[in-house]
Amino acid sequence: MASTLSSTHTKRLKIGLWTAVGLTALAGIVNLISAVTPTLPDRLVWLETFLPFELRASGRLFSAVTGFMFLSLAGNLLRRKRLAWLLMVALLSVSILGHLLKGLDFEEALLSGVLLIQLLLMRNVFTAQSDRPSITQGIRVLMGSLLFTLAYGTAGFFFLDRQYAQTFNLGESLLQTLALFFTGNNGGLQPTTRLGQFFTHSVYIMGALTLLYALWMLLRPVLFREAASAADRQRAEAIVAQYGRSSLARFALLPDKSYYFSPSGQSVVAYVPKGRGAIALGDPIGPMTDRREAIAGFQELCDRNDWYPAFYQTLPDELAPLKAQGFQMAKIGEEAIVDLKQFTLEGKAGRKLRAPVNKLNKQGSTVQFHQPPISAELLKTLREISDEWLSHMHGSEKQFSLGWFDDDYIGSCEIATVETAAGEVLAFANVVPEYQLNDVTIDLMRHRANVERGTMDVLFVSMFQHFKEKNYDGFNLGLSVLSGVGENADAPRLEKSLKSLSEHLERFYSLQGLHEYKDKFHPRWEPRYLVYPGLVSLPVVITALVRADSGDRLLDYFKPGG
Repeated sequence: MASTLSSTHTKRLKIGLWTAVGLTALAGIVNLISAVTPTLPDRLVWLETFLPFELRASGRLFSAVTGFMFLSLAGNLLRRKRLAWLLMVALLSVSILGHLLKGLDFEEALLSGVLLIQLLLMRNVFTAQSDRPSITQGIRVLMGSLLFTLAYGTAGFFFLDRQYAQTFNLGESLLQTLALFFTGNNGGLQPTTRLGQFFTHSVYIMGALTLLYALWMLLRPVLFREAASAADRQRAEAIVAQYGRSSLARFALLPDKSYYFSPSGQSVVAYVPKGRGAIALGDPIGPMTDRREAIAGFQELCDRNDWYPAFYQTLPDELAPLKAQGFQMAKIGEEAIVDLKQFTLEGKAGRKLRAPVNKLNKQGSTVQFHQPPISAELLKTLREISDEWLSHMHGSEKQFSLGWFDDDYIGSCEIATVETAAGEVLAFANVVPEYQLNDVTIDLMRHRANVERGTMDVLFVSMFQHFKEKNYDGFNLGLSVLSGVGENADAPRLEKSLKSLSEHLERFYSLQGLHEYKDKFHPRWEPRYLVYPGLVSLPVVITALVRADSGDRLLDYFKPGG
C-alpha cells in the first residue's frame, strides 16, 4: 500500500513539474511575441492619457528580456533548481506589472499570474542546489557584464559619433547606451554607416552573451571540490571490511572516491562526481536490509546537488532494489572468474599452459610473492617497469574501477613478480582482496618491453596455484568490456547498440583479443551492468564515467593504460 501511495505521489510530482516547465516555456514565447506586436488601439489610447512613452516602451523591452529568460530557466526548473525557482518568482512578479504597463495586456498577465501561483504552491519541490562559488562568480559576472556593456557602449558612441546622425559627448554616450536597452526606439538613434549599424547591434550581442554566461554560472550543479575527510575514510574502511563482497570493494577505498553514508550509517556508496554525473563504483556496500535506504538516500543527495546518480559494474543480484527505485540498466560486459578449486595444469585442459611454464623453469626464471609492506627498493624497481610499460603501450594510468601506480597503494598489496635467475624483475602484478568473498582480484599487470612471449601466462598460472594452495575459491581476472552484450534476441535496444559499437571499436582496440586471452584460463563469466536514471541522463552519465575513469585526462582515455 505504501509503495502504491509513493508511486502515485511521484507521478503527481512529475505531472506538476512538467506542467510548470510547459507553462514557463509558453510564457516565454508569449512574452517575446507580445514585445514585438502592437498594442490594441483602444487600450493604447487609454494608456497614452497618463503613461509616458518611455515607460510603456520600457515595459515592452522588459517583456522581451523576461521572455528570453523564461525560456532559459525552463530547463533548470525541470532540474528542480532552487535558484531557478527564485528567479522565476521574482521575474513573474515584475512581468505581471510590465504586461499591464506596456499595453494593459490582461491575458499575458493572467498567464504569468497562474504560473506564479503554481510555482509558489510547488516551492518545496525545487530543492536542487547550485554551486555556491559559481553563484558568487555568476553575480560578479552579471554586475561586471552590466558595467562592461555600459563602458563598451559609452566608449563606442563617444569615439564613433561620426557614424551617426548626431554627435555625443561623454555623458550623452552613456545615456545613449542606456537608451538602447530601455527605450523602444533606441532613443532616436540613426546610424548613417554600416559601421554605426554594426556597433549598435554589437552592444546588444555583448549584453546577451554576458547575461547568458552569468545565468550559466548561477545555475551550475554543485561542483565537488573537497576530498573525503580522514574520518569518512575510516568509516568507509570499516564498512568495506565488514560487508565488501566484490572485485571493486578495495578500489572503493582509493583516494579518488567520495562517500555517502546511509541514514542508518551501516552502508556506504563510494562515488566520483563529475559535472552533473555522480558515478558510484559498484553497489552500495552494507547489509542487504539497508540497501533500499542507501539507494534512496544517494538519490536524494544527487537531487540536492543537481547530479544524475549512476552505478557502474552492478552485480546481477543487486538489480532488483535499483529497479524498484526507477533506475534503468544495461549490460556492459562480463567478469572472468577462475574457479581455483577446479584449476589444474594436468590433462588436455592445461596442455597449452604447461609449455610456457616449463620453458621459463628451464631458463631458471621464477615467480616470487612479496607480502606487504613492500620495500622501497622493490617499489622503485616496480615503478621503473610500470613507466616502461606505459611508455611502450603509449598509455596512461586509469582510475575509478582500477588502481594506479601509487607507492602507498602498491606498497599495501601482495605483489607477484617474474624474476630471472640473476634476480632481475621482468614483470609484476598486484592482487587485492574481496573481503567477505573468498576470492582475490588482479589489478595492475605490467612487464618490461622485451619479455619473452608467455611470461604473463606463467605469472597468471603461478598466481592461480599460489592462491589455490592458500585455499582461496576464485581468482577474478576483471571486466571484459562489452563481452556478451546484446547477444540475446530480447536484449534491450541500448545493449544491441553497444554490441554494434564494440564491432566498430574492434578495428582499433582488441576487445575480443582480451576476452579470448582471459577465456583460455577457462573462467566462468558473470554479467555486470551500468545503472542510470534514464535515457535523457545517459550522455551525462557516460561523460562523467569517462572523466572519472581517465582522471579528467580525456585525450588519454582511449589509450591502453591500466
